[in-house]
Amino acid sequence: MSAAPDAKPLKGLFIRTHGCQMNVYDSERIRDVLKPLGYAPVDAPEGADLVVINTCHIREKATEKVYSELGKLKRMKEASGGRMTIAVTGCVAQAEGAEIIRRQPAVDLVLGPQAYHKLPEMIARASRAVGDRLETEFDTVEKFDALPKTRDPDGPTAFVSVQEGCDKFCTFCVVPYTRGAEISRNVDDVVAEVRDLAGKGVREITLLGQNVNAFHGPAPRLEGGEDWTLGQLVRHLARIGGIERIRYTTSHPRDMDDDLIAAHGDTPAMMPFLHLPVQSGSDRILKAMNRGHTADQYRDIIARVRAARADIAIASDFIVGFPGETDADFEATMQLVRDIDYAIAYSFKYSARPGTPAAEMALHVPEDVKDRRLQALQALLRDQQTAFNRAQIGRTIPVLVTGKGRNEGQMHGRSPYLQAVHFDGTEAQLNQLVDLRIVDASLNSLTGELVRVCEPAQ
Repeated sequence: MSAAPDAKPLKGLFIRTHGCQMNVYDSERIRDVLKPLGYAPVDAPEGADLVVINTCHIREKATEKVYSELGKLKRMKEASGGRMTIAVTGCVAQAEGAEIIRRQPAVDLVLGPQAYHKLPEMIARASRAVGDRLETEFDTVEKFDALPKTRDPDGPTAFVSVQEGCDKFCTFCVVPYTRGAEISRNVDDVVAEVRDLAGKGVREITLLGQNVNAFHGPAPRLEGGEDWTLGQLVRHLARIGGIERIRYTTSHPRDMDDDLIAAHGDTPAMMPFLHLPVQSGSDRILKAMNRGHTADQYRDIIARVRAARADIAIASDFIVGFPGETDADFEATMQLVRDIDYAIAYSFKYSARPGTPAAEMALHVPEDVKDRRLQALQALLRDQQTAFNRAQIGRTIPVLVTGKGRNEGQMHGRSPYLQAVHFDGTEAQLNQLVDLRIVDASLNSLTGELVRVCEPAQ
């Protein structure tokens, strides 16, 4: 069938996403915002009409990668005769907007993470060569209100942003300056979004926020209109038909209240997996980081979570080589890791970010010391992750099938513990929950054998 005479050709949209799950969600919503303008995703930047680089400012190397990528895009833009439009969004855009335009004039638009809903307006202005190229205002409420109310999910899983911003002001972190103050979405809007996703086949949602467990969302049409906590929200979302799995990230120890901990035990849809960053096991370093808790308080939180849900897996983040960190401080971190026994953890060398208090601190740790400590920490964490994965061998676990595997006749999915799982199956099982008996495990994935396809929960 030929296209209608007045049909407009689609414009190619390429989005490169750096950083956290929140950026992944933001990139999905950028795609939604641009769809009415005729933009459709393409697999590569070459030949795209619009290229969006959605950036992360957490680590120095990530920032430099952005500038390196912009240099390559400049050459592509020149090859296109200037037809390509280049936009930079996200936290680097927020922190270094004017510097991006100065350093790379090929960039047409720069928008902070609270302004990408203004992309259509800015693209229109750019096409007429009028208006500002930079938009970094903080207006999270306006952004949520302006985004399309429905989404086109890509498979059986979806991110749902419920909270943005940060009021914690950890001394090493730029997020409070790039994402703004903590704000929670309206409960009614979250529920409507999740219902829409469930109706389109989504079976697992991950609730997102810079401090997602600080969620206190207004619920004007539900249960008296009082603000809800994350525990209340999770219990309500678990009652939506079709939603069988719920996760949340990233959380902060200061916001792990008793009700949320209880929800891990009384809400079957809540997956037995908690990512709770601690950053250090040394009280002295935690204080210097302005984390607002001690190592023993963190241990107590984990103990209470495990009492609520015995099979829960714990994940965390660590920074080694924070200014002033001694061998004794690092050993305290190693001891905390031994005490908790993580299923998975992410560890990094401290990287000074301009404008943060830690960047101005004395006693910066030499790079070779950081390297040595990071290698020791990662070796311990690898051993724990390998042991956790191998402990799944012989178990039968439910796996949500999310795609085809690399090999012919192979499918892959994710376990309740977020492990990648591969098995011999068919495309008919795509987007389904299946029970797999785990027969092998490595550091990064499991191998299973199909036991049965699960019936959808009613």
